[in-house]
Amino acid sequence: MSEKLLPGTATPDHRGRTGLDQAGRELSRNPDVVVRDVELTSCGWHVLRRTTFDYRRRDGRWESQTRETYDRGNGAVVLPYDSERGCVLLTRQFRYPVYVNDHPDGMLVEAAAGLLDADDPLTAVRRESAEELGVELGPLTPVFDAYMSPGSVTERLHFYAAPYTPADRISDGGGVEEEGEDIEVLELPFPTALAMIRDGRIADGKTIMLLQWAALDGPFAVRPHSERPPCLE
Repeated sequence: MSEKLLPGTATPDHRGRTGLDQAGRELSRNPDVVVRDVELTSCGWHVLRRTTFDYRRRDGRWESQTRETYDRGNGAVVLPYDSERGCVLLTRQFRYPVYVNDHPDGMLVEAAAGLLDADDPLTAVRRESAEELGVELGPLTPVFDAYMSPGSVTERLHFYAAPYTPADRISDGGGVEEEGEDIEVLELPFPTALAMIRDGRIADGKTIMLLQWAALDGPFAVRPHSERPPCLE
């Protein structure tokens, strides 16, 4: 089949998308990189591309390189925390990719997160908190943005933190059943969450990053003894 007839190129794929083979062809921000060709290799829910480009090395020599990139869109993640009680809200759910890669049971403890889809990061993170945790968040603090797997995945993840109290609960959470989600909500003392990083019970990168931020620069950073919540004594 001609590439021009592949779904997602000149003809719509099952999500109605076209032109998926054009992403990257317009890039010119780096004069040492010239994109020559973009091939669409898969367009399921997300998109896999094979891109050929010329790259000028530091010694001035040009060489041709080929890279495959997995485009699943950008996402957002949030760590809700209760400073008064010294707790954080996390989730636990089955993740097949980690199950097939040596995780004991595939049940991964994570911060609530999701793809942006058509939303901005703030809207997306509020949506995911309501769906997964059953909590309506108040003020959100931007923490940082990070590329989580830059060797092959294009995703940029927007990190946030937000205070919460028991009064902010609006449902039991658990995710969207119609999307196959079956999410357990975990309210953990912050020291317990840190201990779970050390012993391997928390092995998710984004969650580790947010918890360590909370310990170093966030709501649970070391403060004078008199300012520490009672449960952290």
